[in-house]
Amino acid sequence: MTQPTANSNATSLETIFNQSTSSLNSFAPRLLDWFAENGRHDLPWQQHQTDKPNPYIVWLSEVMLQQTQVTTVLPYFARFMTSFPTVQDLAAAEWDTVAEHWAGLGYYARARNLHKGAKQLVAVIDETGDFPQTLAGWETVSGVGPSTAGAIMAMGLHRYGVICDGNVKRVLTRWAAIDGDITKSATTKDLWALAERLTPIENSGLFAQAMMDMGATLCTRSKPACLLCPLKDDCLAHAEGRETDYPVKAKKQPKPSKFSNALLMEDIDGNILWLQRPDNGIWGGLWSLPLQFVEKIDGKASGQTTAKKPDASDNKKLEVRSSEKVYEAEFTTAEQIIHEWLTENQLVAASTSSTLLDDDPIKHSLTHFHWYLTPQKLTINAKQMTKLNEKLAAAEIAFKWLSEQKAQDSLGLPRAMIKIIER
Repeated sequence: MTQPTANSNATSLETIFNQSTSSLNSFAPRLLDWFAENGRHDLPWQQHQTDKPNPYIVWLSEVMLQQTQVTTVLPYFARFMTSFPTVQDLAAAEWDTVAEHWAGLGYYARARNLHKGAKQLVAVIDETGDFPQTLAGWETVSGVGPSTAGAIMAMGLHRYGVICDGNVKRVLTRWAAIDGDITKSATTKDLWALAERLTPIENSGLFAQAMMDMGATLCTRSKPACLLCPLKDDCLAHAEGRETDYPVKAKKQPKPSKFSNALLMEDIDGNILWLQRPDNGIWGGLWSLPLQFVEKIDGKASGQTTAKKPDASDNKKLEVRSSEKVYEAEFTTAEQIIHEWLTENQLVAASTSSTLLDDDPIKHSLTHFHWYLTPQKLTINAKQMTKLNEKLAAAEIAFKWLSEQKAQDSLGLPRAMIKIIER
């Protein structure tokens, strides 16, 4: 089957708008009829069955659902609503508490934006007496883009709003056989134009939920359930038997690999040193073991399926000793202090594995690279601990000495750290 490209004979939106009026006009009714009978109506954040919708709930769920599946979000959403039932509660919470609630959900910048956005929303409410009531108002909130703002308008305020998230783009590119690369602005513009044309003025919230359900349950990435689809009669991709050729997206370049030691620095009581990550960067504001950068390897050899370091002798390597800039970029301030302190005291961490079979690093994939973390253990005495604490405190570093279990119970830990301590 030939993969479509941006240069192939793409379906013209003008053609769709001008020649398929009946299909365009019947799109929403067909979808809404299907949703009424087959859609999901029991998700805790859904507002389409309420007389007085709560935009806070919709905003919270939409942020959590960005790049994350419903089944993963459900327990996190429930926990947030128990601890922060109102936007005022979320805004007043300490960041460490919010981070601990978010830990494990990934894409941690969302949590930072959520906490910041809550404070912004409270300021709006204090000034106006209510949540923002316009699309532009919601788009000023941290982390809220056009699709999220449209979802809040449609589902959280029962007003007119248009969404064009990943699920919607998949449905539309297949239905209209849109061959343009969805990562390109021109294709995005076309998809938004089509989404606006199809969204009904009335019941746009129901329509938004129906489109999300369509993409999540029927028009899935692989093995779409076309026979059950209410749009199959005029779906161009289905007519061509090319459903999985859409949406078109530029082939991803292989991810580079990064290698670090994860230092389990243990005191005489069995407590481990934990550092709070800087607000910016990976795992911003969460707690982590000290990490000791080893090297980076470009994407040519990053397709390995095991955690073993690839044989990359002919690939580009970036080692910590290669330049001062690398050192500064790959070590946080706290990690620089610890790295220098270990070197000065000639202390070396050792493998935590009991057998050679356990000696492979833990692979943790992030958006832009694969991270291989090798646990390394080091026990320090009371005098050494005091000296290290003094150095960290002098640099105003947030740190704690806690057992693995207490850290997991009380700190916001990224999933990679949980993988290490549960190993």
